[in-house]
Amino acid sequence: MLARIPLILAGFLILLTTHAHAIEARLPAMNALADQTSVSGLSSGAYMAAQFHIAYSEKLVGAGFVAGGPWNCASTFSFMSPLSNALTTCMDPCKYTWFICPSAFFPDGDELANLAKESGAAELIDAPANLMDDKVYIFSGQSDKTVVTKVVDSTSDFYRSIGLSNNQIIYNKSVDAGHAFITNDAEDSACNVTQTPYINNCNIPQAQKILEHIYGELNEPVAITEGDLLRFNQRAFIESDITSMDDDAYVYIPQSCKTQQCRVHVALHGCRQGVSAINTTYIEQTGYMEVADSNNIIVLYPQVKASHVNPVNPRGCWDFWGYTSNNLPPFDYAYKTAPQMQAINQMIERLISPVEDIK
Repeated sequence: MLARIPLILAGFLILLTTHAHAIEARLPAMNALADQTSVSGLSSGAYMAAQFHIAYSEKLVGAGFVAGGPWNCASTFSFMSPLSNALTTCMDPCKYTWFICPSAFFPDGDELANLAKESGAAELIDAPANLMDDKVYIFSGQSDKTVVTKVVDSTSDFYRSIGLSNNQIIYNKSVDAGHAFITNDAEDSACNVTQTPYINNCNIPQAQKILEHIYGELNEPVAITEGDLLRFNQRAFIESDITSMDDDAYVYIPQSCKTQQCRVHVALHGCRQGVSAINTTYIEQTGYMEVADSNNIIVLYPQVKASHVNPVNPRGCWDFWGYTSNNLPPFDYAYKTAPQMQAINQMIERLISPVEDIK
């Protein structure tokens, strides 16, 4: 038994060392390209991506939305609370109306675009004029009963009303997909289902499609990634006590980005998809890292977790209706002052900082 102790101790030390290597104490400064950042997301992550794209448009070059509606959707009907709008208008306004489903029940992309212009003039968000050279990818699955296609249609309407041309927008609603991020991985769920972990095989590499539309022609994804997936202290970027954001988040850094400047893409999970719910499944199975590895793209994965009191966010969704203000006015979830968006912005700022700026 005594002879085995050194072996057991050695094994423990190896395990400890490996675990420590997998955890980055803080997000590293990477001197990333400051003018090549983009964002995408699924479901509540798509809503957050839309909010971030509009609020921080000066810093971004494009965005991707999978099963998500337009910026500030939860403000659609002023006689309803943002929470009520989020649960009905921004998901399936006609779910309980059976046979009556007028277009007036759905978000109005044109009206929300006008509101964005007013908000830009009031400096609550960056000027929408910054969006004029951006690229936008939009997707809605035909079997998605969670955020129905007619809601996602308003996202396309919003960007067209803002002034983007047909060439700048790709909107795919021709696939019989459920409420999920889609891939071309046969091990993922069937295309038309809606079930955890909400990653479906539809024979379409969606992460690649999003990044190609935003950045142009890219190299083929690698089969095996060689970069570093780092877990870092996300709390360092959170200023509010009411955010529902997790303690840690992740970033994928290709080996090439250690010696050259790279782009940054922010990938936002949907409800019940954070690491506290499904570990790193969304991070590792959506296909972003494989594309990033061969195309000099750093991928940032901010994290939200479920919370039941202060704030109430039982499904671990991103805030697109005001829970970060405890559902009380004044609501700022769609503006630059929103605490989750401020945290994401600060993470991007860290990644684009010169290496020597972070000691």
